[in-house]
Amino acid sequence: MAHEFRKREEHAELVKRFEESLKLQTAVFFELEQYEIIIDYYLDRTKPAKALKAVDKAMDQFPYSSELLPLKANILSQLEQYEEALDILSTSRNLQPQDVDILLSIGSIYSLQGKHQDAIAIYEEALTMTEDEQDEIFYHLGLAHQSLDDFDKAIGYYKKSIESNIRHEGALYELAYCLDIVGQLEASLSYYRKFIDEDPFSAAAWYNLGIVCNKLEKYDEALEAYEYGIALDETFASAHYNMGNTYMNLEQFTKALDAFRKTIELEGPSPEVYCCMGAAYEGLSQFELGLKYFQKSAKLDPLYDEAWYGAGNCLEKQENWYQALHFYNKCIKLNPHNAEYWKAAAHAEFKIGNTISSISAYEEASHLSPEDKEIWLNWSFIYYEQGEHAKAVEVLAQGMEERPDESEFLYRMAVYLIEAGRFKEALNYLENGLILDFQGHTVLFDFFQNNETQKALYKIIEQFRKDHHS
Repeated sequence: MAHEFRKREEHAELVKRFEESLKLQTAVFFELEQYEIIIDYYLDRTKPAKALKAVDKAMDQFPYSSELLPLKANILSQLEQYEEALDILSTSRNLQPQDVDILLSIGSIYSLQGKHQDAIAIYEEALTMTEDEQDEIFYHLGLAHQSLDDFDKAIGYYKKSIESNIRHEGALYELAYCLDIVGQLEASLSYYRKFIDEDPFSAAAWYNLGIVCNKLEKYDEALEAYEYGIALDETFASAHYNMGNTYMNLEQFTKALDAFRKTIELEGPSPEVYCCMGAAYEGLSQFELGLKYFQKSAKLDPLYDEAWYGAGNCLEKQENWYQALHFYNKCIKLNPHNAEYWKAAAHAEFKIGNTISSISAYEEASHLSPEDKEIWLNWSFIYYEQGEHAKAVEVLAQGMEERPDESEFLYRMAVYLIEAGRFKEALNYLENGLILDFQGHTVLFDFFQNNETQKALYKIIEQFRKDHHS
C-alpha cells in the first residue's frame, strides 16, 4: 500500500511539472516512459484533451517512436476524431504489420462508428496472425456481434475468450448479460461448474460461478463461491469486491464494507469502491460517512456521476435540500439522459419551493422513463396541491397511457376527480381500482381527512366488497 501511494505521488508530481512547463512555455525534457505515465494519468481521469497535448509534446521530442502513434490514435478516438485516428493507425500498421494491438484499435474505432461488420472482418484477420491475445480478440468479436443483436454468436465468442483466459472479466460479465437476455443464464450454471470440475483449486473458476449466481439472485450461493475463490487466493481483489456487492444485495452493509475495505487494501482506492462504500454507509443510515465516501469517489473521478448522485441522496436523507439539489444538478450536467437524476432534482426543487423548476424536471424525467409511475404521481401531485385539479388529471392521464393497469393511478385519479367535482368519473376509476387491487384503496384516506368524505368512501367500498364477495 505504501509503495502504491508513493508511486501515485510521484506520478502526480510528474504531471504537475509537465503542466507548469506548458503554462510557462518552457522547454522541459521528459523521458518517453515519463510521457507515457503523464498520458495514462490523464486518460485514467477521462481528460483526453490534456492527454492529446501530452502525446503531441512527446511526438515532438521522439518523432521516430512507433509506440506513440497508436497511443495518439486511442486519444483521438476518445475525442471522437475517428477518421484522423484511423489515418494514424493505417500509418502504424504499415510500420508494424504484425502488431495485433493496432488491428484491435482499428476494430474498436469501426465499432464506435457503428461499422460492426468492418470491425468483425478486422478481428477475424487478427485471429489468423497470432496465437497470443486470443482471449482479447474473441472478446472483441463477441462485443461486435452483441452490438448487432446477434447474441448467440456473441455467446460463442465470449465462451471462447473465457476458455482461452478464465480470468477475462469483460468476457465473463458480457457472457452473463447475453445469456440473461436470451433466457439461458439458469441453464448455463452447468457450463460454469464445468470449470470447477476441471480444476476445483482454480480461484477464477469459483469467481465465475459467483458472478452468475449473483446475477440469478442466488446470493447465498454467490457468497459461497466467492469465499472458495478467496480461500484459494486471498489477494483476489475482484472476488472481494463482488462479494461486497452481493452483501449489498442482501442488505448486510457492515459485511459489505469489510469486503470493500479489503479490495482497497489489495489494489488501492478507486471511484467505484469508494462509491460502493458510500452506498453501504447510506444503507446503515450513517449519512455523514456516506457523503464522505461519495465525495472521495467524486474527487478521484469528477466525471463519475453515480458518486455525485449518492452524495445528493445522503444530503436528501438529512433534508439538506439545497445542497442535495446542487449535487443532483451536477449529475444531470454529466449525464442528462438518466431519468433518476431528473426525478431526484425535481423532488428537491419541490421541497425548496421551486414549483416551476420541479414541474420542468418531472417533465424531462417523463420523456426519459415514461414507465416510471413515481414520476407521474409526483408531478401530478404538485398541481393537486396547488388546487389545479384539472391539470393534475391531465398529467396523470398521460401516465395512464403508459401504464393503463396500474391500480395506484386509478385510485389517485379518483382522488383528483372527486376534488374536481367530477364524481361520476371518479366512481368509475375507483371501481376499476378496487377490481385490480382491492387492498390498495387505503391510499384514498391519506388524501381525505374530512370525516364525511371518509364515511362516503367507506360506504362505496363496503358495497363493492358485498357485491363482489357475496
